[in-house]
Amino acid sequence: MTASRVAIFSDVHGNVPALEAVLADAAAAGVDEYWIIGDLVANGPRPAETLSRLTELPNTKIIRGNTDRYTVTGEHPRVAGSIETVRTPEEIGVLLRTVAAISWTRGVVTEAGFLAWLGALPLDARVTLPDGTRVLLVHAAPGTDDGPGISPAMSDDEVRAAVAGAEAELIFVGHTHKPLDRTVDGIRVINSGSVSLPASAERRACWTLLTADDRGHTIEPRRVDYDLDEVLADLQRVSHPSADWLQEKFRSQPAR
Repeated sequence: MTASRVAIFSDVHGNVPALEAVLADAAAAGVDEYWIIGDLVANGPRPAETLSRLTELPNTKIIRGNTDRYTVTGEHPRVAGSIETVRTPEEIGVLLRTVAAISWTRGVVTEAGFLAWLGALPLDARVTLPDGTRVLLVHAAPGTDDGPGISPAMSDDEVRAAVAGAEAELIFVGHTHKPLDRTVDGIRVINSGSVSLPASAERRACWTLLTADDRGHTIEPRRVDYDLDEVLADLQRVSHPSADWLQEKFRSQPAR
């Protein structure tokens, strides 16, 4: 049986150069399927171009992330608070920046005709590999696209609680932007990291190569360089309302 080769990644956040670098690396690896685990457009300069590229790909499974939902519904992260709950100038700044970024992204996505498509994305997806392994794709944790997600700092008990009732032996998540490979009670949880907006010293775009046939499967983390300076310049070029904050977020991570 010919093995299938799947590219798995999350948290593209409207970063086309990073996405193209991942797709080029995936093509070189002989990938024939793509599993994309949410947070596709918000907090990046090119949301419409990102969705155009992703919808061109063959054999995809695409689920929503929390920022995709915010873009569709107009919600904002709970950590940003609301006008009734914020108390400090810093909290007000976070709230205003978040609302502006989501509103800008919604406008661009709507103008490009992708809002309904984005709103129709499912919370999760399930696959059974040829060797019988049950796979769950979900952005943050089983049953949710939001909240703390599953992070490297969590204890085994915390991971166990997060995956309880998942009915899968292999779970792919995103959301935290932190690479993770943990196995608890026979359930393996993988986070590739992120295509964009890294939460660690790893600035390269991250994805995972899954190779599977009826004899078993292998998982390989992949990292690929891209032109970050171009993305930072593009944030200003498109007048992104959170350009300064996003540029600082990219630059605040120490080089690997």
